[in-house]
Amino acid sequence: MQQIALRHRLVFIRHGETDWNVEHRLQGQQDTPINGRGRDQASAVGRFVRDWRGPELAGLRFVASPLWRTRETMQLARAAMGLDPLAYETDPRLMELTFGRWEGLTWEELKARDPWAAKAREGDKWTFQPPGGESYAMLAERLKPWIAEIDRETVVVSHGGVARALMALLGGAASSGAAVSDVHQGRALVFEAGACRWL
Repeated sequence: MQQIALRHRLVFIRHGETDWNVEHRLQGQQDTPINGRGRDQASAVGRFVRDWRGPELAGLRFVASPLWRTRETMQLARAAMGLDPLAYETDPRLMELTFGRWEGLTWEELKARDPWAAKAREGDKWTFQPPGGESYAMLAERLKPWIAEIDRETVVVSHGGVARALMALLGGAASSGAAVSDVHQGRALVFEAGACRWL
C-alpha cells in the first residue's frame, strides 16, 4: 500500500477496555461501553498526553469515533487534561471496521461456527471481508479522505482496527504486518515523519 505523507502529527488513542474486549468478543460497530479498567486507562492516558504536550495541548484538534466507548474515553481523557470534556468533534469515518454477521461472537464461537472463514481470515487479515462486514483494506479507503482533511496536530480516539489501518497508511508498516499488530489500551500512538511509535 502506498504510504500517505502526513503534514501534521497525529496522536492516536484507542478506547479504554470494554467487557467485550475481556471476553474476546467481536465488537465492530456495536455500541459497547468501557468498563472500570477502561475508565482508568482513559484518565491515565489523558494525564500522560497533558504532561507530554504541555501548554500546546489546548490548541490541538480533538476528534473521536461516534461510538460510545470512544466518546467516553475522549471525555475522560480531556477531563484529565484539564480541558472541557465535551469540546471535541466526532467523525463517522473513524468508526471501527464492521465484522458484519460476526459481531457479538467470541473468536472461539466463530471458529466453531465457521472454521473455514476463520482460517481464511487468519491467512490474509488485510483483505479478508467477513460476511456483511469490512476488510482492513476497505477501512483504509474509508480513512483516506479523513486523513486528507487533517489541518493541524490532532488527537484522535478510535479503535484497534483504525489504528492498524493507520499504521499501513501513515506509519510505514506493511499491510500484512499492520493487520496483526497489537494495539494497546491506555497508551498513545504517535504518527509523524512517516513512522509511528508508542509513548
